Amino acid sequence: MSRQNTPPSKKAILVIGAGDATGGAIAKRFAREGYIACVTRRNAEKLTPLLNDIKAEGGQAHGFGSDARNEEEMITLVQSIERDIAPIEVAVFNIGANVRFPITETTSRVYYKVWEMACFAGFLMGREVSKVMLPRQRGTIIFTGATASLRGGSGFAAFAGAKNALRALAQSMARELWPEGIHVAHPVIDGAIDTAFIQDNFPERYALKDQEGILDPDSIAEAYWQIHQQPRNAWTHEMDLRPWIEPW
Repeated sequence: MSRQNTPPSKKAILVIGAGDATGGAIAKRFAREGYIACVTRRNAEKLTPLLNDIKAEGGQAHGFGSDARNEEEMITLVQSIERDIAPIEVAVFNIGANVRFPITETTSRVYYKVWEMACFAGFLMGREVSKVMLPRQRGTIIFTGATASLRGGSGFAAFAGAKNALRALAQSMARELWPEGIHVAHPVIDGAIDTAFIQDNFPERYALKDQEGILDPDSIAEAYWQIHQQPRNAWTHEMDLRPWIEPW
C-alpha cells in the first residue's frame, strides 16, 4: 500500500538535471503514473525531445532552462511550479559534474565549479522543496549518488569531494525530515550507464550492453519509483545500483 493516503489530484515531479538518459527516464516513469513532469537543464531547448516523448505517451510535462547553482533561480523555479502547475510531490537532484584531473592540474575554478554543480545546487533544491513539502507533511526527495559518493578515486578529487558532501547533505536532511513525513533518499549509481557519452568514449564498456553489463536508465528510474512508493514503516535511505559485472 502506498504511503500517500490522500494524494492531491494534481502532483508534480521536479527533476533537476533531466538529461537524455537517467534524468529523462525518471521523468518519463513518473509521468506514466500521472505526475506532471517538471524538468530542468541549463539549455531549455535540449529538453524538447524529452517533453515531446512524455506528451506523446499521454503525459504532461513542462521544461525549464535554469542554472541550479543560482539561488534566486531555484527559489523562483519552485515557487512557479507550486503556483502555476501543481504541488511538488517528488524532487530528484540528478546533476553529474563528473570530471577527472590529476590533483596538480585541478584548478581552484574547476574544484569550486564541480562543488557548485554537484553539491551546492543539491542543497538549494533540497532546501526549497522542503519548504513546500513540510506544511503538507509528505513528499520524496532523491539525490542521485555515485561511486565517488563513497570513496575517492585517483583523479577525482573535485568530484569525490562534491559527491561526498551531497551524501552528507542527504543524510542530514533525512534525519531532520523523515519524522516530518518527507522521505529523503540517496541511491548510489555504481557503474557505467547506457548513454551516448559512454558509447562514444568507452566503446568496450558500451559493448557490454548486450550482456546487461551497463546500467539501463529505465531500470534506474524504476528503482526511484519504488523508493517513492515505499511505506513509511520501511523507508530506504541509501541503496546501491550496479550491473552484475561491476567489481565492488
